Amino acid sequence: MKRLYILIIAVSLTILANGQTQDQKVSGPMTLEQCIEYALQNAISAQNAIVDQRIAAAKVKETIGIGLPQVSGLASVQNNYNLRRFFTAYNPNGGFINLGDNPGIATGTVIAAPNFFQLKNSADIGITINQLLFNGSYLVGLKASSTYKELSAKAANQTREQIVMQVTKAYYAVLINKERASLFTSNIARVDTLLRNTKALNTNGLAEEIDVDRIQVTYNNLLAERDKFLNLNDLGMELLKFQMNYPMDQPIDVAGNIEDVKVEATITTYKEGFDYSQRPDFQVLQVNRRAQELVIKNQYAGALPVLGAVANLGYFTQSPDIAGLFSTNSDFSNASDAVKANFGTDKYYGYSLFGVNLSMNIFTGFQRHYRIQQEKLNLAKIDNNFRGLKNVIDLEVKQASVNFDNAIKSLTAQTANMELAGKVARVTKIKYQQGVGSNLEVVDAENSLRTAQTNYYSALFDAMVAKTDLEKAFGRLVPSSSSQSK
Repeated sequence: MKRLYILIIAVSLTILANGQTQDQKVSGPMTLEQCIEYALQNAISAQNAIVDQRIAAAKVKETIGIGLPQVSGLASVQNNYNLRRFFTAYNPNGGFINLGDNPGIATGTVIAAPNFFQLKNSADIGITINQLLFNGSYLVGLKASSTYKELSAKAANQTREQIVMQVTKAYYAVLINKERASLFTSNIARVDTLLRNTKALNTNGLAEEIDVDRIQVTYNNLLAERDKFLNLNDLGMELLKFQMNYPMDQPIDVAGNIEDVKVEATITTYKEGFDYSQRPDFQVLQVNRRAQELVIKNQYAGALPVLGAVANLGYFTQSPDIAGLFSTNSDFSNASDAVKANFGTDKYYGYSLFGVNLSMNIFTGFQRHYRIQQEKLNLAKIDNNFRGLKNVIDLEVKQASVNFDNAIKSLTAQTANMELAGKVARVTKIKYQQGVGSNLEVVDAENSLRTAQTNYYSALFDAMVAKTDLEKAFGRLVPSSSSQSK
């Protein structure tokens, strides 16, 4: 039982530093299944695991969105306060610039003429549409996003396993303490009866004062031990609430009793059909390996060409002044029909562009080659981690099996010892009451009985914990853990 006390005290210190509270509470005593269900819904780690799964789902949709049409809009108004000049070589026999006869400039001279191709003010409204037609990295990314989603689910399952193990052990501790508290009551009542009977015998001269003192010491020690135990029992309740993320300021009670807990198990049954992939941590590593394989594929896909389509649609206009950009029409009232036909009468004119783009990395200075080598080495590290994890699992299975076997043997022995100690205490008390036994024998028998009871409950708790560790080692603690990931 000392181990149980140390566990309660140690984790209680963590409660003071990191305790989290929820507004939810459950009325009435809670079974182990209810405690686990509550913890899986309210524990901080469980909530974060759910958030991670939602993030992964959003990441998948984000990746899918890359392959959908990308549309962007533009609306701009610009004032070119000082337009760039138009440069040309002077040609008196033609060209854009006419300087009249004999301007004094030699043919071929570069002149900077005013920019008569552009007005100072312009307005542009349009949209650009890009559609990805083929991208090898995008196709790999779709698979990677699904793998990322699966990884978050496996990690959440691993978190659930940890929560189930912590809540189960804390629940068993409370259940043991609840039974021991009842045992304290019955022990105190029995010793109190013995004390009153001995005092009566002493009053009648049939027992010595030292006999009363011995039993009084035993009675006082029982009261003091009960008070200390009840305080530790309160800490056990706080530990259970902490593991469940139950409101720390709200009371909680557990349902059931020790007889409802089945600690018997056949290790051979667990070993039959056992596979490493039943373990959540192994499943996480499997998904990590597939993700790393996709990273390598993505490096190869980066060498493939990228094909995309583009469209640019909009309206554009220019004006000598800003106000002219917002007028509806130009003044073509006196223009000839030919001018109107060739130059138009609208203020804004549409433009459009449609095309296909093809890009490809031809030479990257061997960067991709060495990036691929690095990712392959990372894959080799994951393969090494597989071997290491298998060794860890083998060791955990062996330790859990040995610990469980020893715990069951110890529980069997302590059960028999408690029954024998109880029998000795009863016989010794009867002999003392009939005057054929000593008071010292009664006190020793009572002390031996309490020691046997303490050892029994300590062995029972160790057996419960050992079975929990055994189920965790074989990947049987959480039902969904047994689903294999291929």
